[in-house]
Amino acid sequence: MGRVVVLGSVNVDLHLQVERHPRGGETLLAGGLERRFGGKGGNQAVAAAAAGAGTVLVGAVGDDDAGREYLRRLEAFGVDVSAARAVDGTPTGTAVICVDAGGENTIVVAPGANHRVGAEDLAALDAAAALGPGDVLLAQLELPLEVVAEGARRAAARGARVVLNLAPYAALPADVLELADPVVVNEHEAALLEADGQHPWSLLVTLGADGSRWGDLVVPGRRVEHVVDTTGAGDSFCGVLAARLAAGDDRRAAVEAATAAAAVTVQHEGAQPPRPRPS
Repeated sequence: MGRVVVLGSVNVDLHLQVERHPRGGETLLAGGLERRFGGKGGNQAVAAAAAGAGTVLVGAVGDDDAGREYLRRLEAFGVDVSAARAVDGTPTGTAVICVDAGGENTIVVAPGANHRVGAEDLAALDAAAALGPGDVLLAQLELPLEVVAEGARRAAARGARVVLNLAPYAALPADVLELADPVVVNEHEAALLEADGQHPWSLLVTLGADGSRWGDLVVPGRRVEHVVDTTGAGDSFCGVLAARLAAGDDRRAAVEAATAAAAVTVQHEGAQPPRPRPS
C-alpha cells in the first residue's frame, strides 16, 4: 500500500453559528463562537490517515501555541508531521467560518504561515516524503500556486500519482493539470475551469448530495437524514479518495469510499472529527 503525502494548508477555524448568512452591508448576531481545526491540508491529511493510509503532511504553521497544538493533534490522528515547519514571525493560518441553520457555510481565510510555504518545504517533500511509485501526492490551492505546481511536477517525475483539488479555485498551468489523476472540483469550480478553457483528461466533479462524476463513472450520493455542517465534506472526500487510490482501489471503489466518508462528515460539527478514535 502506498502512502498519501499531503502538500497543503493548516488553519485554525473560528466557527460562527448563524440563522442565515448576512447580505452585503448587513450585521448579524451569531449564536456562538467555537475554535476548531481546519485548513484543507490538515483536513485531508486527517481523513486519509483515518482511512488507513500512511500519511505525511508537508506545510507550515506559525511558531505559536495554535500551531504547536495543531501539530500535536495531527500526530494523535496518525499523521506524520516531520515535514511540517514552524515559521517565525507569522501566525498560523486562520479561517472564519459561518454556518447557517441548514448547515451551509461561508469561509474567509487569512493564510498566515501557509503563504510562507516555499523552496524549503519542497525540499522536505523530496527528502522526508521521498515520494515514489504507488504513493499519492494530494494538494489543494491554499498554498502559493507556484509551490503546488512545482510539487506536482516533482511528484510525477518520481512516479507518484498526483491528485489535485482545485479549491479554492485558481488557474494552474495546463501541464500541471495534465499530471493529475484526477483533478477534483465541485460544480462551481468546474464551471470556472471550463471558463478558463481548461479540460483536464482526468476530471472528477463532486455534486454535493447528488454524488460525483469521474469521466463516464457516476456514483450517487449517500442519503443523510440530518445535515449538521458541510464544512469538511469535500476535504473528507479528497482525503479518503487519495487513501483508497494509494491502497490500489479502482476508481469506483475509491469514489464510493470517499462518498461514504463525506456523508459521515456532514453529520458532525467541524471539518474534522472532534477527537482521534481510540486505537
